[in-house]
Amino acid sequence: MGLILDADVIIRGEKGTFDLVGWLNFHKDDFFEVAAITVAELWHGVERATGNRRARREEYLNAVLSSIPVIPYTETTAYEHARIWAFLLSKGKMPGYYDLIVAATGIEHGSTVVTFNKRHFEDVPDLKVVAPL
Repeated sequence: MGLILDADVIIRGEKGTFDLVGWLNFHKDDFFEVAAITVAELWHGVERATGNRRARREEYLNAVLSSIPVIPYTETTAYEHARIWAFLLSKGKMPGYYDLIVAATGIEHGSTVVTFNKRHFEDVPDLKVVAPL
């Protein structure tokens, strides 16, 4: 079973409000992953940055992604995504679109989502979610 890092965990590591490297080292026996949609979210932040900040963000993101495998969005992910989306809408709930894809990736792979925003995922049935504490 893997641990899928949500974008907020990686972003807090970049901002220095969370010791991502220390936390990953403390959990060195675990298998970490990143959903492909999270990569898009993170690169979007790089693309919006300018000057030295852009260079620092790009360097940080490249370092993180060089050591953590990226899980692609597959046809099975798409099915899980649609299933979760329909279920939550039927209950009058709707998390963010990207969170739905992260959740679908977690369900597909039997992985746990690691996030500081547990409430974004709390309505997804059968999804395991933990905060990186």
